[in-house]
Amino acid sequence: MNFRYLGAVAQNPESKATRYHSPLRARQAAETRRSIMDAALALFCDRGWTATTLPMIAARAGTSVDTVYAVFGTKSALLMAVVERATVGEYEEAAAADRLEIARFSEGPRVERIRTGMHFAVAVFQRSVPILKALREAAASDEAARVRLARYEENRRNLTAVGLALMLDEEPSEDVIDAIWAFVSPEVFTYLTEGRRWSIEKTEAWMVKMCTAALGPPEYPRRGRSSGGVS
Repeated sequence: MNFRYLGAVAQNPESKATRYHSPLRARQAAETRRSIMDAALALFCDRGWTATTLPMIAARAGTSVDTVYAVFGTKSALLMAVVERATVGEYEEAAAADRLEIARFSEGPRVERIRTGMHFAVAVFQRSVPILKALREAAASDEAARVRLARYEENRRNLTAVGLALMLDEEPSEDVIDAIWAFVSPEVFTYLTEGRRWSIEKTEAWMVKMCTAALGPPEYPRRGRSSGGVS
């Protein structure tokens, strides 16, 4: 046995042996985190906030409750992480894809821009609406959930303003932003797809039609005049 090598490793934590094992540990930690979040997402969406417990999540993820606590700290923090992944993407690749899609809001004639915007919105609602129900339930008793829900709505309105500016090639009025923010919403999406059993395609087409009507004819307004068809 090479005792000199083992001694060097012990004295130097940044040795080749340590570096060799670090990627494996990091990958295992990432996989554990993802498994816990996948389990939490499924249970929060299926059972809701109150009825879902950390032991349930741990059992579904194939890990221990202590590990769930070690990774996320609290049930509330775990919910926040799941909401974050569902609404804005957990990974850089997802965030980059969203930014690229938003940039496309300014491409082509107005009707194509609106179609691009509504397709993006519907895709976000599809992945976020189920967990938003749990977030709203949690907000009744959890301060972190209340803050996160308020931030979600603020972010959604800000994104609406950015998207409309790209579609119109100018800053939209506050009334136009409010109108599009109100009907291109997770609530309306849920009313139509769950309440009335509309298909995703029908819902998206309706949003395109309503947004087109609200913004007015493509040739109006010109830069420097009041934006859109909402007065």
